[in-house]
Amino acid sequence: MNPDNSFRVRLAQIAPRLGDVKANMAMHLEVAHKAIEDGIDLLIFPELSLTGYYLRDLTSEVALPVNARELRDIAEASQSIGIIVGMVEESQDFGLFASGLYYERGKLAHLHRKIYLPTYGMFDEGRYLSPGRVLRAFDSRFGRMGLLVCEDVWHPILPSLLAQDGVRYLVVTANSPSRGASAEGLTIQATYRQMLATYARLFQGYVLFCNRVGYEDGVNFWGGSFAVAPSGEIVASGPRLEQAFVDVELVPAQVRRERIKAPLVEEENLDLALRELRRIADERSRH
Repeated sequence: MNPDNSFRVRLAQIAPRLGDVKANMAMHLEVAHKAIEDGIDLLIFPELSLTGYYLRDLTSEVALPVNARELRDIAEASQSIGIIVGMVEESQDFGLFASGLYYERGKLAHLHRKIYLPTYGMFDEGRYLSPGRVLRAFDSRFGRMGLLVCEDVWHPILPSLLAQDGVRYLVVTANSPSRGASAEGLTIQATYRQMLATYARLFQGYVLFCNRVGYEDGVNFWGGSFAVAPSGEIVASGPRLEQAFVDVELVPAQVRRERIKAPLVEEENLDLALRELRRIADERSRH
């Protein structure tokens, strides 16, 4: 595929079954085959789409290594379509991570381990999972991409670093529960839309947000998956609280247009950033 050509993305706003990897895998494959039939080029599932979210003591039971037999059918489906899935990954030294996996051309092409694990309020991820320690952009058949998982995107340094690493398409997968209801809608939904639209505009690339729906442990997930163009315009959006496919066509020329119009990413002063980050880190280490 020519990375200068437009391509079609589907955000699969699904409701995984908690702890049922077999049933979730069957659903993933059904959705993937439907996407292939529909001419979709890139299929994106939410965070922990193969396992569900509130796993707690089930976390180690549903964890899989990246070479697990259960993942082979996903890899096979990626011969025809790029696929991003989420799961609990078990590393070779038995660490457990909330990981996003990108498959294309029949193999695992990129792995991102969630870096920031919320352990406050209604969240207790840090009790059951380990944080990722590496951030990398990656090359895909669609162009340079980056993948962040939920809480990661609330730390602006990560999308900023990915932009400097050449990312044109930022994928954000999430298990975001409904909270902050008002007459205008959900506060959390409005916050995500504003935040990611700002990132798209500042870092001059597409942002794709895929959030799940359904209920777990009395908590519901709001969905509302959406895509943002490099201009900051939301160009596709899904419904709240129901399963849906959100399709959007991405046009690489729009990234070029925004970056020529205002070279914000290109003109970032990395020497200044490195110098000041070192100073801040040194000052914190002395306190």
